[in-house]
Amino acid sequence: MCYCCWRSSPPRLWLGQQALLSPWRPSQSRELPGMKVFLLLLLSPFQGVGASSHWEEDFCFCGDRNQTQSSSIIYEHGPATISIENTAQALIIKRPFLPNRRNSYYKYSLPPALGRYRFCVYWFKANRTLRLVYGKQSFVLGGDPSSSIARGKESQKTERTNTSIFNVSYISKGGKNTSLDSASEYFFPASPERMPVWEQDVEEQLTALDSLIAQPPAPATRAMEQWMLRRKLGELEKTLARVELEGQNQTFGKATVHATVLRVQPTQAPRHLAFASQREEGGEVHGFMVDLPSSLFMVAKKREEVVEHRVLLMDINSQTMFQDENSSHVLGDKVVGISLVDTVVANLSDPVVLTFFHDQLPRNVTSLCVFWQEDTTASSGSWDSYGCTTVMGDSQTDCRCNHLTYFAVLMVSSPEIAYIHRDCLSIITYIGCLISALASICTIFFLYFRSKQRDQITSMHIHMNLLGAIFLLDVTFLISEHLASSSSEAVCRAGGLFLHFSLLSCLTWMGIEGYNLYRLVIEVFNAYHDHFLLKLCLVGWGLPFFCVTLIFLASWTNYGPFSIPVYESVGGKSTNATICWITSPLIHNIVNLGFFSLVFLFNSVMLGAMVREIIRQNKKGHKLKHVLALFGLSILLGIPWALVFFSFTSGVFRLVSLYIFTIINSLQGFLIFLWYWTMVLQARKSPDSQSSSDSIKLQPNSS
Repeated sequence: MCYCCWRSSPPRLWLGQQALLSPWRPSQSRELPGMKVFLLLLLSPFQGVGASSHWEEDFCFCGDRNQTQSSSIIYEHGPATISIENTAQALIIKRPFLPNRRNSYYKYSLPPALGRYRFCVYWFKANRTLRLVYGKQSFVLGGDPSSSIARGKESQKTERTNTSIFNVSYISKGGKNTSLDSASEYFFPASPERMPVWEQDVEEQLTALDSLIAQPPAPATRAMEQWMLRRKLGELEKTLARVELEGQNQTFGKATVHATVLRVQPTQAPRHLAFASQREEGGEVHGFMVDLPSSLFMVAKKREEVVEHRVLLMDINSQTMFQDENSSHVLGDKVVGISLVDTVVANLSDPVVLTFFHDQLPRNVTSLCVFWQEDTTASSGSWDSYGCTTVMGDSQTDCRCNHLTYFAVLMVSSPEIAYIHRDCLSIITYIGCLISALASICTIFFLYFRSKQRDQITSMHIHMNLLGAIFLLDVTFLISEHLASSSSEAVCRAGGLFLHFSLLSCLTWMGIEGYNLYRLVIEVFNAYHDHFLLKLCLVGWGLPFFCVTLIFLASWTNYGPFSIPVYESVGGKSTNATICWITSPLIHNIVNLGFFSLVFLFNSVMLGAMVREIIRQNKKGHKLKHVLALFGLSILLGIPWALVFFSFTSGVFRLVSLYIFTIINSLQGFLIFLWYWTMVLQARKSPDSQSSSDSIKLQPNSS
């Protein structure tokens, strides 16, 4: 109990009982005989302060009051933490009230006997209780809200005459006993961290946080702004830990961030605690449920003797504060924070179960329970799954974790293809693009120094431009991932724009190859157009340039880092492959897939016309040439690119189509190189001039 009952600070138990002496007359001696002390010790379990509480108070104020007339105790709202004022008519004690109680006060009757009384005021922060011991009487101030008296209903106004309090001393928890001079009023202002917090303070912080989240962060300062938002969130948690509550549970917030405070009273046998959020409509996640094990409160109980556990639940409907370097996608942008005030919870024997209720997930998507791991040194963070187990259902995901923090469910691609196949496909792509780029350059040089006959020069230049586009596509793809890992977003946007330009140029020149084949199949060999090659170049390079410029001007954020989520079956972690590319899937589907579909349909018709021409001639002894011609034309026309549509399938067929697509298209420049030299060697070995003429007609692009 309190050490401040006597100025000389005698032993503690004797002090606790000395506060119970009632009344203390001026004629009484301050030196108590030993027998009286012994009797007081025997009576201690049954009187006053000794029976008030077994918890240690955080603040104690003691003094002597001369009661010269019938008086009372007035307990009312005040701006400071605690203030004590003494008048002849009443002992007035003030402390901040909840807003809905500030227009009322409490009144308690004091003993009728006159004389000097010793009184002490005790403040217990743990259960927010203010207790007054006055002589032999003990009062829990404001303990019964129904006994309050409304302002304006006083029976009569009385004059108050201030009188001094004697032998005053006070002590705060962890401090020293301090004596004060006699006075009629004592005022104890609170430090900022001890000032009471009201519901309005919480709502104001939530409103400010919501407005900050709604503002899109600038790309250059995104990481710093996210760190500042998480810092604001930490300040909100500290406020929630101290907010004055009337009920057991209370929820704050109406927009992006909702906060729920759960007050749990300790019991001899701790029980688990369950909480379910309200159902949400219109989003991917419809709500969540939290089941906290009893072992959680046993951990908190071992820390120190507490009178109340306070659990904070943060319901955040935005991923703005929790963006990692991989730009991981959180299911429904729902992040749920769980914490126990003033306690770090880890390595629980029984897991915390957090259930997310959501729509049925797409077939190729897997949910993964993760928690936010803050990196204080870099002012950033990342999602991690350590200590969490994911249990998937059709319309819900259970996260079982052995600690408390901020949790979410990541959307990752399903492991339909084993990680070993992904590694193989990546190696094939890099090696194929490198070989294709070198072969394209070699073929361009060979074509440039070939014969310059007028009927061949147009086809050769078309081949050279297609090979140039393939070279650009291979090179930009090889360096795209390295640009994405650089710290400059501007460089990555430029890389993504140039990669898109190279792809569209490649597709455009494939379409021009089909158009050139059309001219040759209908035998317009001698047709001549002014600046025909220049017009083709304007289309082949100008159309892609116009498209990427239009997309960039529409929004410069359409190009930049693009992350492809990859779920590794070994270790159960999610990783992202990031390249500089189009950030909008809608633009990719409309522009790239739409444009390729048109080119593919047109070139397929041209290839069909070529097959018809071969069947019509039906010359024996030239089947190998015809097969090689068709193979080379299909490569030039980009027919194997159609295998991309089979990537939307599943199973073994999808795996086989991906391997074929990767091998053929990554080696496109090399295959054109082989086909070209095969046609050249076949033409040199052919003794039949007529067959050579037929070869030229059937294989017009072989030059």
